[in-house]
Amino acid sequence: MPRFSIVIAAYRVQGYLSACLDSVLTQPFRDIEVVAVDDRSPDHCGAIIDAYAARDSRVVPVHQEVNAGPGPARNAGVDRATGDYLLFLDGDDTLAPGTLQGLADRLALNEDPDILYFNHVRTYWSERREPSLFGELLASAGTDVFSVSQRPAFLRIFAMSSNRVYRRAFYTHHGFAFSEGIYEDALLSYKTMLMAQRIACVDLVGLEYRQRRVGASTGSPGEKHFIIFRQYARLFAFLEDKPRLEPLRPFLFERAVSHFLFCLDRASRVAAADRPRFFDHAAEWYRTHVPEGFTPPVENQWRFEALAHGSFLRYRKHELSIRAAAGARKLRRIARPPVARRAKQTLYRMHRQRPVDPNLAVYSAYWGRGVLCNPGAIYHKARELAPHIRGVWVVKKSAIESLPEGVDYVISGTRDFYRTVARATYLVNNVNFANDVVKRPGTVHLQTFHGTPLKCMGLDQQRYPAAAAGMSFGNLLKRIDRWDFALSSNQHSSEVWERVYPASYQLLEYGYPRNDVFVSATDDDIRRIRAELEIPPGHTTVLYAPTLRDYQKGFTPRLDLERLSRALGPETTLLVRVHYSYRPHDGLRRLQEAGLVIDVSAHPSIEELCLAADALITDYSSVMFDYAVLDRPIVIYADDWDIYRSTRGVYFDLLSGRPGETPGAVARTERELTEVFREGRWCDADATALRAAFRARFCPFDDGHAAERVVRALMLAPDGTESPQPPVLRTPAPVRAPGGAVTVRRGTGALPDHTTQPIQLSPDDD
Repeated sequence: MPRFSIVIAAYRVQGYLSACLDSVLTQPFRDIEVVAVDDRSPDHCGAIIDAYAARDSRVVPVHQEVNAGPGPARNAGVDRATGDYLLFLDGDDTLAPGTLQGLADRLALNEDPDILYFNHVRTYWSERREPSLFGELLASAGTDVFSVSQRPAFLRIFAMSSNRVYRRAFYTHHGFAFSEGIYEDALLSYKTMLMAQRIACVDLVGLEYRQRRVGASTGSPGEKHFIIFRQYARLFAFLEDKPRLEPLRPFLFERAVSHFLFCLDRASRVAAADRPRFFDHAAEWYRTHVPEGFTPPVENQWRFEALAHGSFLRYRKHELSIRAAAGARKLRRIARPPVARRAKQTLYRMHRQRPVDPNLAVYSAYWGRGVLCNPGAIYHKARELAPHIRGVWVVKKSAIESLPEGVDYVISGTRDFYRTVARATYLVNNVNFANDVVKRPGTVHLQTFHGTPLKCMGLDQQRYPAAAAGMSFGNLLKRIDRWDFALSSNQHSSEVWERVYPASYQLLEYGYPRNDVFVSATDDDIRRIRAELEIPPGHTTVLYAPTLRDYQKGFTPRLDLERLSRALGPETTLLVRVHYSYRPHDGLRRLQEAGLVIDVSAHPSIEELCLAADALITDYSSVMFDYAVLDRPIVIYADDWDIYRSTRGVYFDLLSGRPGETPGAVARTERELTEVFREGRWCDADATALRAAFRARFCPFDDGHAAERVVRALMLAPDGTESPQPPVLRTPAPVRAPGGAVTVRRGTGALPDHTTQPIQLSPDDD
C-alpha cells in the first residue's frame, strides 16, 4: 500500500499536464501512486496520461466515459486509490520539489492525523508568485493536533482541494465525495474539516497553485456560478443534525457570504447583466441562513448590510462611488496621444461603424515581409476554393517589389490599412497585427504561427531576459485575445501554444499549410527550383540554415563555411540561409563570388530551398520540423547548445539521441560535422530511424491538404473539413537521384539506396 495516492483530474489542461505529472513523479519520495483521471477531455490529456502510464508503473490511468466535471472525476480517482493518504491535484497545478517528503515527515511526527494542511503559492502568467495569506496561521499550529471546534480560526484556510492531504480511511469512513458543479471543493473542504478530530498543519509551501488566464472552470461567467448557493445550502443542511457544530455556524456563514461577494465583484464569474439576479439570490440565502445575533465583519460591513436589506441599488451606489474616485485618479495619469495618431484612430473608428465585408480577407506574414509562409499558402488555396473572397496583403514599403503580380496590398499603418482591416471578415497572420487593431464582432482572426517550438515562446520568454528584451507581455495578451483560431502542426505544439498563449481561441490541428508543397511538389518543380538556384546538375545539395541568437547581435557564422564547402567536395553545393532578422553578410557575398557557397538568405521561399536540398544542416531552427516532412537527412550542428539553452530556453533536449527528440546525426564541433558526412552517418540506418521517430512525432498532420482544411473551416462549410491523411498513405516530394533523376518514395520512411553513401570529402580537409 503506497503512502500517498495523488489523484489528478485533467480536463483541457494539455499544456500543463506534463509539468503536473513530472512535479509528482520526480519527487525524491517515491512511495506513491498517481491516479490520473482523464475527464473525457477533448484535447490530448488522455494521450499524455497513457504515455506516462506506459513509462511509469506508479501511474494509474482512468478514462471517464463522459465529461462530468472535476468533482466526479476526483471521485473516480478515489475509487481507484489504495494509498494511506489522498492528495488531490488539478492537472494545471504542480508540487514544489521535496513536498511529499516534507508531508510524510510531518504525518509521522503527528501520528497520522485525519487531515494535514500545508501552504501554497499562487503562480501567474507574468511569472509573479503570490504567497498565500495563511502562512502565519499554519505556522501558529506548531506540531499540535486539534479539531476545528477547538480552533475555529482555521475555518479561514483557503477552501480548496489541493492544500491538504486526507487520511483515506477517515475520508471513506464518512462517505465523503465531491458534489457536481463548480465550488464543489469548498463544500468538501468545510465538511471534512468539521468532521476531523485530528487536524495538523505544516507551513510547507508545497502546492504551486496556477492562476490560469483562461480555461479555469470558474473563469467564465454564466449560469453555472449560481450553483454556489446550492453548495453552501448543502453545507448548512449538513450542520442540522450536529449540535456540537452549532457554535461554528457564524464562522461558516461569514465564509459563505464572503464567497458570494467575491464572485459578485468579478466579471469573470458574474456578468454585468446577471449581477442583480445573483445579488437577489445571495440576499435570499443571507436571510434564510443568517445566525441569530450575527455581526458582519468590519472590513465588509457595508456589503453584508446591503445583502441583509436585499438592496442591490444600495450596494451599487456605494460601489459606484468607490469606482468613481479610482477612475478620477486614473484619468489624471493618462496622456493624450499625438495628433497624427488621434486622426488615424478617429478614421479607424469611423470605418468600424460600417458593415463588415463578408468577402474580404486580410493577410500578413512576418511583420509585412510579403506573401509568405502559412498565410501565403492559405491565400493561394482560398483563391482556388473560395474565389469570391478577396484577399488583401498588409506589407511594408520595402516588400512591395517582391509581391507576385496581381496581389492586392495595403501598406501597414496607412489610412488604406485601417480602412481595410476595419471591414475585413477574415484576418490571417503568422505573427500579430498591430496593437490598435480591434477585434470586431463577426470577424474571424486566425493565428497560423510560423514554426514548431523548440525554443521557449510567448509567456515562457519572461524567464529569459535576452529573449524578452523589448517585449510587452501585457500587449501580447491583448493581441492574442483577438484570436478565434490558431493552427497547430502536432501535439507538442498544441500543448505549448495553449500554455504560453493563454486565450479562448480554438486550436486547429490541421498541420502547416506552408508544408503542403512538400507533398504536392513534382520532379519538374524540383528541377526548376534547382535550375533557378544555379545548382549544377547531379550535385548533392546541402542547405545550412542556422537560427537567430538572442544573446548576440548580427550574424556571425558559427562554421568556417569556406572550409566546410571545400571539405564537402566539388560535387556538393552548399546553400546558406541566414535568419531573416539579420542584414546581408559581406563574408557570404565573398564566398559566393568565389563559387564556394550560394547565399540564399534573400530567397523569398524557404520551402523551395528545402525542396532543392538533399540534406539539411541546422541548429535550433524550426525549419528542421518542416524539413522532416520531406523525409530527407537532417544534421544538427549545435556548438553553442549550452549557451542557447540557458539564454533562450528549450522544451526538449534536441541532442539527447532519444527517438522523437533528435532528428538525425549530431555534431558539436566542426571536426565532428565533417566526420558525420565523411563516415556517412548523416544518412545511415541510425539517422534514418531517428528521423522516422522525429517525423512521426512532429509531422502527423502534414499531408499536403492543410491549406484546404483551413479554407474550408474558415471560409466555406466547416462540416466538409476532412481529417489529415494517415502518415503511411502520404508520398513526400521526390528525392533527386544522381544525374538529376528522381526517386519517388511511398511514405515508407526509408531513404533510397543512393543516399546511404557517404559524401566523398576532400582528403586534405580532415
